[in-house]
Amino acid sequence: MELDGKKVLVVGAGRSGVAASRFLAARGALVVLNDRKGFIDWPNDALALKGDGVVKLLAGDVPSWLLDQVELVVLSPGVPTKSIPARYAERAGAEVIGEVELAWRFLKGRVVGITGTNGKTTTTTLVGELLKDAGLPTQVGGNIGTPLVSLVESSREDGWTVVELSSYQLETIREFRPTVAVVLNLMPDHMDRYETLADYGAAKHRIFRNQTGGDVAILNADDAVVSSWASGLEAHVCMFSTARELEEGLFLRRRELVARTWSGERVLLTRDEMQLKGLHNVQNTLAALAAGLSCGASPDSMRETVRRFAPVEHRLERVAEVGGVTFYNDSKATNVDAAVKAVEALADEPGRIVLILGGRGKNAPYAPLAPLVHRHARALVLIGEDAERIEGELKNFARVLRASDMADAVRRAYRAAEPGDVVLLAPACASFDMFQSYEHRGRAFKEELKKMMNAECGMMNEKVHAS
Repeated sequence: MELDGKKVLVVGAGRSGVAASRFLAARGALVVLNDRKGFIDWPNDALALKGDGVVKLLAGDVPSWLLDQVELVVLSPGVPTKSIPARYAERAGAEVIGEVELAWRFLKGRVVGITGTNGKTTTTTLVGELLKDAGLPTQVGGNIGTPLVSLVESSREDGWTVVELSSYQLETIREFRPTVAVVLNLMPDHMDRYETLADYGAAKHRIFRNQTGGDVAILNADDAVVSSWASGLEAHVCMFSTARELEEGLFLRRRELVARTWSGERVLLTRDEMQLKGLHNVQNTLAALAAGLSCGASPDSMRETVRRFAPVEHRLERVAEVGGVTFYNDSKATNVDAAVKAVEALADEPGRIVLILGGRGKNAPYAPLAPLVHRHARALVLIGEDAERIEGELKNFARVLRASDMADAVRRAYRAAEPGDVVLLAPACASFDMFQSYEHRGRAFKEELKKMMNAECGMMNEKVHAS
């Protein structure tokens, strides 16, 4: 793909758009970076591109004369493919792709692509560790944090790039072809962007569109929709399951994680060796092990890696224990299904759960939480835009407390808990009403917890000195 002198419009001034702009400008493209937000709301690294004579910055709507001139449009994941700039430019003859597709056209080596509604980051991180520990040249990026285009220079012909992929990113691929493609699950999510679950699933299914018979597709046998995709794929299909034994694939048998092929079976490890909590993390681990085996990692090496692998930050992360109450940060639970899995993972704890919920909802019902809340929750602490709707749907199943911000939520949750209980941040919502990202929300939770712990220590010291 020749970029020198090419007129390119990059839409979206977030992390992906900034990385794409730098990449394009470094290869001689004439780049305009656009975002509908005013410059005052642009991130500093986007504004810093103004110093590069090749990159021009444009806030607000894109004028039609510019759309008539551009030859390539690169959309950031948050920009819908049906947006006016994308549709107008495409009609005018420009190619419209995303940052992942742009990176693919220059990337060296082979790719493991991982998508699904929940569990992507844990699985992507674990696959990266499995391959690195097996001695394979490996780098990790995509939706997990480092834009794929930023990994082009460090890619190598004999290496692997492990990529977390969102449905938004998959909407704009054309030639992108992972050697190993993993779909973990499909649950209602982003219903504010997709009209139906089928539309959302179609975006996920695009991960397989360019695979051939020499590639591998790893699918969740326990997910009715995902497993149904197996019959239409060209790639070799490998299934995983926590619900039943498979004739071929990876599955959970009592406490054992087993791999079975035409030549026999092998116990890879047991649940007791894992640090990750919850059946959903057994699914994530089975998927990761299947990917590792597909890439040539040895079972013995992978067993040691899984034994060492701790929860990724903001994903059922044990933060602290205060006064006999244990705090968990699962800020990445940005949809109802993820919150359900978080509560299920902690349901075996000796006490009850005080659950912090809320944020910007995704137009999905909270009813799937009701049975778990009824059985396991001592109280619900609600924050954010969707607090009223959550209260309306779940108030009959547990005591409800409303909080004004994260500091208030942490304090109210601690007061509501009893020794032996768990306070769990699993919001079931996006974070953008109050925070910049789910990471920002998780850090705020931990910071407020630290402040509360320091205050508790201060009060204890005052009592000691007074006595």
